[in-house]
Amino acid sequence: MKSPGWFPGPDDTPVGPQEWMRRRLLERRVVTLVGPLDDSGASDVGAALMTLDADGDDAVELRMDSPGGSTTAALALMDIIDLLGVAVHGWCTGQVAGAAVGVLAVCHERTLSPHARIHLTEPRSRFGGDARFLEQQAAEHAEQWAMFCRRLAETTGRTAEQIGQDARRGRFLTAGEAVAYGLVDRIATPGGPGGGLQPHALGFRPR
Repeated sequence: MKSPGWFPGPDDTPVGPQEWMRRRLLERRVVTLVGPLDDSGASDVGAALMTLDADGDDAVELRMDSPGGSTTAALALMDIIDLLGVAVHGWCTGQVAGAAVGVLAVCHERTLSPHARIHLTEPRSRFGGDARFLEQQAAEHAEQWAMFCRRLAETTGRTAEQIGQDARRGRFLTAGEAVAYGLVDRIATPGGPGGGLQPHALGFRPR
């Protein structure tokens, strides 16, 4: 007998509510990225996206609410989205910050809930070891951050220099500002699909 609060899996083996919800969302071709973006999380999300890519040709929805994380993890996930054979529709319902902004920005369609926010900020890294190792790690971080800014520049029509400056300032963008900036395409409005929200374009995407 399964414990209270547990649900039957595909083979009737009890699973927890979070796993049950994850499986139900995957059946609907929905993947979630919630919480900090680390290597493990990026691997899980990437694996789910690739699995759905292999399972069908319909678009995949990526729901995001992330305070950011590792630039390395973000770049890896951005590469996966770029290489998929299906479209990925990014949807932010809370906040997307730091490295996670890049993941949302490279989605083929990008929607924000009306009160969602984007926080442009440079991810911080902590290194340990001797002076030579610290120097190598700092150089690697700087190179990855430059790659990240260039990729966002391609997506938004901004310059990598402007993106870097705004990130150093820790700039917050409202939903409308994020559309004008080129990071997202539209803001959701009441009355349509997607949890009662209908995507509605409020601006243009700079070229």
